[in-house]
Amino acid sequence: MPESHPRRDDAGQPVIFTAPSTPTPLSCWDDPTTIARVVPDGPLPERLNGLALPPGSPQGSDDANWRLTLPPLAIVPGKAPAAGAVVMEPDGRVWVIHPSNAFGGYRATFPKGKQEPGLSLEQTAIKETFEEAGLVIALTRWLIDVPRSSSVCRYFLARRLGGSPADMGWESQAVSLVPIARLDEVLHHPNDQPLREALRHV
Repeated sequence: MPESHPRRDDAGQPVIFTAPSTPTPLSCWDDPTTIARVVPDGPLPERLNGLALPPGSPQGSDDANWRLTLPPLAIVPGKAPAAGAVVMEPDGRVWVIHPSNAFGGYRATFPKGKQEPGLSLEQTAIKETFEEAGLVIALTRWLIDVPRSSSVCRYFLARRLGGSPADMGWESQAVSLVPIARLDEVLHHPNDQPLREALRHV
């Protein structure tokens, strides 16, 4: 179990875990009723739901069904636009990240980040999911817009195209695959409550 992240932060400094996450046995990845968890560079099965789990590249697909008319993102004074993704597997589970050292008070949450200049919200969701969860994704549709602590975040539903959660960047100390019915066991921050409710109707 690593005591520090194998990848350094944006300033080139090591990320030391105050409470390292514990990976689950490999058998958990094949059981759709079970929560499966991997730590940075940890072991994974070769395939999941028929799709390989090799290391990916940051280029995801942003030309899927989200090219529909989307509602405008609400402008809230003092809150920046952001985007994230709920990546769903065919077995009914979704991918959740565990921010390093519970950053921002989040023991677990969905990958997301503030919009950078020159990037659309769709591109932001794809980029953040790759950086925080190691996954290459295709967005499938808009899910919900959620006001958060310092942002208004647009969440998309997405499907995995490739990548490996073991390649998570330094901002995550673990990545889990969680049955939707068990999200309450891992998502405890009140900012994620609207997402849990929205996923009950997907």
